[in-house]
Amino acid sequence: MTPVPQDSRQGESEPRTKDLEGVSEGLLDKAEGIKVPTVAEDGAKSPAARNKRQKNVAVLTSGGDSAGMNAAVRAVVRQSIARGCQAYIIREGWEGLVRGNTSEPTPFTTPKRTPAASANQSPVLQPTKSVRVNFTDPSGVAPLSNAPLSFGFGELLKDGAGEGDGKSLKGRYIVRVGWDDVRGWLGEGGTLIGSSRCPSFRERSGRLQAAHNLIKYGIDCLAVCGGDGSLTGADKLRGEWPSLVEELLITGKIDEEQAETYRHLNIVGLVGSIDNDMSMTDLTIGAPTALHRICESIDSIASTASSHSRAFVIEVMGRHCGWLALLAGVAMGADFIFIPESPPETDDWETEMCNLLQSHRKVGKRKSIVIVAEGALDRNLKPIKPDYVKDILVDRLGLDTRVTTLGHTQRGGRPCAYDRILPTLQGVQAVQALLEATPETPSYMIGTQENKITRVPLLEAVAETQAVAKCIENRNFAEAMSHRDSEFREMLQAFQISSSLAVNEEAPKDKRLRIGIVHVGAPAGGMNAATRQAVRFCHNRGHTPVAIYNGFEGLLDDNVSELSWLRVDTWTTRGGSELGTNRTLPSVDLGSVAAGFQRHALDGLLVIGGFEAFHSLMILEQNRANYPSFQIPMVHLPATISNNVPMTDFSLGSDTSLNALVDACDAIRQSASASRNRVFVVETQGGMSGYLATMGALAVGAVLVYTPEDGISLKLLQEDVEFLTKRYSLDAKGKSEGRLVIKSEKSSSIYTTEVLTKIFKEEGKELFDARSASLGHTLQGGTPSPMDRTRAARLALRCMQFLEKHATPNSQSSHRSGSKHKKPAYSTETATMIAIRGSKIVYATMEEVLKHTDMKLRRGKDEWWSDIKRLAEIMGGRQGLVSS
Repeated sequence: MTPVPQDSRQGESEPRTKDLEGVSEGLLDKAEGIKVPTVAEDGAKSPAARNKRQKNVAVLTSGGDSAGMNAAVRAVVRQSIARGCQAYIIREGWEGLVRGNTSEPTPFTTPKRTPAASANQSPVLQPTKSVRVNFTDPSGVAPLSNAPLSFGFGELLKDGAGEGDGKSLKGRYIVRVGWDDVRGWLGEGGTLIGSSRCPSFRERSGRLQAAHNLIKYGIDCLAVCGGDGSLTGADKLRGEWPSLVEELLITGKIDEEQAETYRHLNIVGLVGSIDNDMSMTDLTIGAPTALHRICESIDSIASTASSHSRAFVIEVMGRHCGWLALLAGVAMGADFIFIPESPPETDDWETEMCNLLQSHRKVGKRKSIVIVAEGALDRNLKPIKPDYVKDILVDRLGLDTRVTTLGHTQRGGRPCAYDRILPTLQGVQAVQALLEATPETPSYMIGTQENKITRVPLLEAVAETQAVAKCIENRNFAEAMSHRDSEFREMLQAFQISSSLAVNEEAPKDKRLRIGIVHVGAPAGGMNAATRQAVRFCHNRGHTPVAIYNGFEGLLDDNVSELSWLRVDTWTTRGGSELGTNRTLPSVDLGSVAAGFQRHALDGLLVIGGFEAFHSLMILEQNRANYPSFQIPMVHLPATISNNVPMTDFSLGSDTSLNALVDACDAIRQSASASRNRVFVVETQGGMSGYLATMGALAVGAVLVYTPEDGISLKLLQEDVEFLTKRYSLDAKGKSEGRLVIKSEKSSSIYTTEVLTKIFKEEGKELFDARSASLGHTLQGGTPSPMDRTRAARLALRCMQFLEKHATPNSQSSHRSGSKHKKPAYSTETATMIAIRGSKIVYATMEEVLKHTDMKLRRGKDEWWSDIKRLAEIMGGRQGLVSS
């Protein structure tokens, strides 16, 4: 981004209003090297000119807290600064905006640090000349020299000491922040800037005061992170804005220049809700972490339940939305769930539940898990409470039953990887929406659909959300379910299939199939969960699941057996591969593989694995003409931590691996920060794909990331060393931050992790030290994340439905000589890979996948995440500091 020099103001007196730090705006502008143009200078009465003036962007969190809110605040603050805007936080949500600043702050200067600077100085970048940034350029990055790096309140907020003794934010709710004021926020739970309910904002007088405070601090762009109530209030404020400005002008609280300058308010909504109860978005900020907390709790409960052959009734949050209960049920392999949108089928749900649990006990299951959403109802809108469910299980089945209410444990704790990545991406998009907004555009809510960040009209999303509660109130449960996204409905279907032992759902005998299941490639979290769902689908429909152990080598060794319903019961929580997996391709002996297909009478094949699994399916498809045994429907379900399978945005295991990386890096950062001036070079797995390194860097706030796609050059290393040197020289003495550099294992064969560490250590001299850590195979193991478990169930269900649709019973017998069976027709459409592409789930033929594949480098040609590397380095400060 090219800075544009600004003419100095001649003969203008300093404004009398005070900036938040107690320094008059004019003096602060001089300290920062920026002058904010007035209406007279900038011609702000014309829309084009008004859009050129520097924007002030504020962010607040409101309603209930949720993990990931801090990541969203950090993203809005840093992206605003990167786009040349001033960034503000509003403490305590709408309440803070109504209160404003009731006390005058102590002046706080931020002088430039010199080598001889004292320990109490705070960092600041000083530009060589005044600049105005073209914030309308979405690809540009403003130099960090445009503003102080810190206004001194970040650590107070992080430590929860904002209203303590000494330097304090007491009585101050609208606070300008700098780049470093939000560092270290990614891994913090809840919201560091506070949230509270605000009855006064519901009144016009409260909104009038809020408008006055916004104008007082020059804020006309507001990002609100909260639930449907908070977002509704935001849109109401925007709708009333013209009349509020007019009233403020008439009463003399603002002058005509202010009224003209701030006659429009731009608002964007970010949904923070652990219930995931907002319509028109697949996920809300905080919901994935809440699901993590629930699954961690039930994982612990399940072992003791099995030990004593007990039943546990577990209550989770969700007043009008059963997402947490549903996905926990899928992820944990629960026996029965109660959710508001889909009550039990019959009025006598007690008998319905008991019959199901009794059927599970008859086949040998030792434990029973029932999950109840707090808003669960029966079909007559009578609340279903955990204690009543317990009494039924004790009285009718004689089960030793316990009740556990998880309560607010679901809200707290460190955000999971996805609750750092999603809020960051949405926060960046929120700033973009604010800067592009016009008086004619609606207020947008930033959402997500599969793997696509979306903008939807805020009021439409709120109306759709409130319609669900209305449908439930009217006992129109089918319509309530129609307002939920396709993922919700498919998850419910997956749960019902995996839990049911009813014979009335089985296919006719002449339609029943033998379906092979094989794992190929390296182990990945979610493989076993996908296998469990496939096996349960087979038993639900009367098909036979045929497990092929140890990949295609196992087929050659005839290591094959049928899997029972009970055998896979606990597989959802198991990492690795229970079937065993390796990288052997069927081309090792195609004839014997074909004979194995025929010997075990396979009518369809589910291949779960990474790039080798795709390659295997491609080989089988290409050899169908030579080997009729391969003329059966086959589908590949991608599962690899590297996420290098072409055409699909996500593979099973990649989320588990990201969470393992985040856990490791959080611990490493703690060590690095304690040493004050240490850089850690963290090496990740990933083969020739930089997905894990790139997304991991975004999730942990790394300052640099190296990937195989971009490689490492001497010039790049020189720039990075200069960046680290400049960055550490700007840190306040004694308060340097530990920093992370993420390197994918195959970024360079020359500049290895050891070489990079030595270079950084040598060039850091007295400013910073360097160490390295290789995470290795720790990224493959451990308990699969809830997201990988539930995604596995959903995609495996789709795969099995595909095989059932295209398969013909007794397919192999039709290939034998003298058979009376009609030879099945086949096409390329029956050998596919299931893929998440943007906002859709698709089936891609091997020919289609091959077009998007770099077989030599074993990755896709068009990787959706390629731009995120730059974003990670923008959020880490490299791009802005290099611009300086």
